[in-house]
Amino acid sequence: MSRKVVVTGLGAITPIGENVQETWKNALKGVSGVHALTQDWVEKYDLPVRIGAMSPKPSEDVVSRVQAKRLDPSGQLSVAAAREAWTDAGFSGADADTSDELDPTRVGVAFGTGIGGVWTLLDAWDTLIEKGPRRVKPMTVPMLMPNGNASSVSMEFKARACAITPVSACASGTEAFFQGLNLIRSGKADVVIVGGAESAIHPMTIAAFNSMQALSRRNDDPEHASRPFDIDRDGFVMGEGAGAIVLESEEHARGRGARIYAELAGAGLSADAHHITAPATGDEGGPARALREAMVSGHIAPEDIKHVNAHATSTPVGDVPEAGALRAAFGSAVDDMAVSATKSMTGHLLGGSGAVEGVLTVLALTERMAPCTINLDNQDPKIDLDVVTTARELPSGDMVAISNSFGFGGHNSVAAFRSL
Repeated sequence: MSRKVVVTGLGAITPIGENVQETWKNALKGVSGVHALTQDWVEKYDLPVRIGAMSPKPSEDVVSRVQAKRLDPSGQLSVAAAREAWTDAGFSGADADTSDELDPTRVGVAFGTGIGGVWTLLDAWDTLIEKGPRRVKPMTVPMLMPNGNASSVSMEFKARACAITPVSACASGTEAFFQGLNLIRSGKADVVIVGGAESAIHPMTIAAFNSMQALSRRNDDPEHASRPFDIDRDGFVMGEGAGAIVLESEEHARGRGARIYAELAGAGLSADAHHITAPATGDEGGPARALREAMVSGHIAPEDIKHVNAHATSTPVGDVPEAGALRAAFGSAVDDMAVSATKSMTGHLLGGSGAVEGVLTVLALTERMAPCTINLDNQDPKIDLDVVTTARELPSGDMVAISNSFGFGGHNSVAAFRSL
């Protein structure tokens, strides 16, 4: 029989909070983290999109100045979120070797990203062109490689079981939950730090996403630009941040007297094999299959699910297929599910989005509150969901809450959490 996997620690640094507590408080209040971008490069390159959801930089007592110089901005966010989750789980210090409770060879990491160290890569290119090859920093490769975040987190906590890097676009963070669940269920690890991060608000990425017509251009009204499920949505808003969760086998967590938030009951993974950017649709589409797989994995009935943190990016082409996938997978039971679209506040954190939304889903389950969806003034009639527009109390008793992530390339991942 497979081992039960539980959540014992949460960490986050997001456009609406420097930590989990602040992020959660603002998610309930409906605070927008989207603002006008004021960097010099906005004017320099005459960018058509001038808004984004920036994350605060980790403080020096979390990521030291010396450490920051050796980490891409996405790596700094990864370490900050992981440290908060580690401490929240009740582990002392940042070194697994110093804890009597842990065997470092039984501690793993699964930390995803969609792009990796894009700032490091493009800054190094600028340095090469402007100043020559001798001025390119020797740490450039470790800082730009996509597995750098997982590597940094594993070294931070001496996690020697494994360090896995899901790179599946915007599904990366939630896919890390899938990997962590299976690592513990299989007996490979007792504790796994899972999550995802992204820091890619850069003139090149903004220009590229804009060329795809994927971004909102509401430059004159940034706080209302991210509007999932609204009939007037015109694209997503780029965000940045990181989320982390400490997973443990239930036996291990109870053996050390840990506080347990919830069970990671199941997870689903699928591929569309359909189109590089457009999602597959219909009953047999990849998103619906991932949702069904999560239910099978967790022995979950549709009627058990009372809350959904939707992927809901605010793109004209993405929101409707997700609503269709939920109905295809869950049938009429979806009518009794409170659906939140928290990207309306945080923007789209790309590879970090699923991780942050997983943290919010766990809190929704434990606090029995569904966070807001802001800017939903006129719900698209094609989206027949019960969308939460002001924080709403969830029912008492046993229940399941799920978080969805779907990424370019046809990647689909779902995490299902059960109350304990």
